[in-house]
Amino acid sequence: MITMAADTDSSPSGIWPVLYAYFDAHNQLDRQALRTQIDTTIAAGARSIVILGLATEVHRLTLDEKHQLIDWASEDLAARVPLVVTITGDTVDAQVALADYAVERGASWLILQPPSMRDKPDSFYFDFFAAVMQRTRAPVGIQNAPEYLGVGLSAESIVALASRCPNFRLLKGEGPATTIERTIDQLHALGHTLPVFNGRGGQELVDNLRAGCAGLIVAPDTFDWQVAIQQAFADGREQRAEALYAQTLPAIVFVMQSLDALTCYGKRIAAWRMGFDVQHDRGVAPTAFGLECARRLAMQLGTFQSRNSDSS
Repeated sequence: MITMAADTDSSPSGIWPVLYAYFDAHNQLDRQALRTQIDTTIAAGARSIVILGLATEVHRLTLDEKHQLIDWASEDLAARVPLVVTITGDTVDAQVALADYAVERGASWLILQPPSMRDKPDSFYFDFFAAVMQRTRAPVGIQNAPEYLGVGLSAESIVALASRCPNFRLLKGEGPATTIERTIDQLHALGHTLPVFNGRGGQELVDNLRAGCAGLIVAPDTFDWQVAIQQAFADGREQRAEALYAQTLPAIVFVMQSLDALTCYGKRIAAWRMGFDVQHDRGVAPTAFGLECARRLAMQLGTFQSRNSDSS
């Protein structure tokens, strides 16, 4: 068993990158690309590293490839920051097996996605999550993303789940800031202060922070800019946060048109900003015009900035 990463935050917060899966010319996972993402985002201020999310194209990975990414990420992180692994699977046993594999290799947090069945009542997903959590040895969050995954728990069910499972300690939402604010307000009204993260590539980032989000989980393409925005907001410099967000927004909008756009163009913007290139696509192939747009946005964003730099 690999030693778990350094202390898991009792109250997680900040901007967390969910890494892309890059593939080499032979359609195999690109080892160096993962290492580069980890080192670059940690230098830019990542408090945790997330893998196997939607940006990681988890639906295009075999189980062996999921294991490979967990192994590599654990090795490359070397416990510098916590490793967060998104857990997928259509049965409780499948999710527990992947969760056990991740924890044995150093994962400090797990984020559960619902099973792919989309025609079940709220109680089905509640019971599914509870069964996985009760057999899991790490702090857990759930991805509550009805707009992207087709299902989501109500605020009442979220509070009930937290009461039943003490290791349920984080909510990963995916929705408009108004929806997230309402969810946070409902949780508080029900007497629960579960930290809530949003995603959606950083859309409405400043308003998400105003709504009470503990942070965001986003792909790496604009990660360093989003760290700077969150820090400016935390320092009380809201005008600075808004100005940085305005500069970042064109790239966010471009890559968040769809998951295919994210994994085709978003991963290219991230790669170019980190100094390498995409060698193979498992999803949609880019168009010449799309590449032109992505190149322009990557140039506007510039090379990745470290935590000691201020994006401008």
